[in-house]
Amino acid sequence: QVQLAESGGGLVQAGGSLRLSCAVSGSTFGINAAGWHRQTPGNERELVASISSTGTTYYQFSVKGRFTISRDNAKNTVYLQMDSLEPEDTAVYYCNVVVRGESYWGQGTQVTVSS
Repeated sequence: QVQLAESGGGLVQAGGSLRLSCAVSGSTFGINAAGWHRQTPGNERELVASISSTGTTYYQFSVKGRFTISRDNAKNTVYLQMDSLEPEDTAVYYCNVVVRGESYWGQGTQVTVSS
């Protein structure tokens, strides 16, 4: 059973940084594509950044230049480095990975940016 363990969320002041981690366990196969999504109350979950199996990255326009997605295949872990955080980045962040064609979601981690 594939499980995702997210960590790294918290409270930070505007302009600060956080690094989210998503560790994948329970599979002998590696991560294909992976992404970080976020959701605020009353809104749909939105894709923030993604990384393909070959390392190609995509960023939502609002985070481009501030967030960096990366992966450590040896550790089966995906990261989201978030710099220059803004109050508008406040949300629950979810990790999503694809393993052998199946999509899995983390439980979510709260990120709160104070002004």
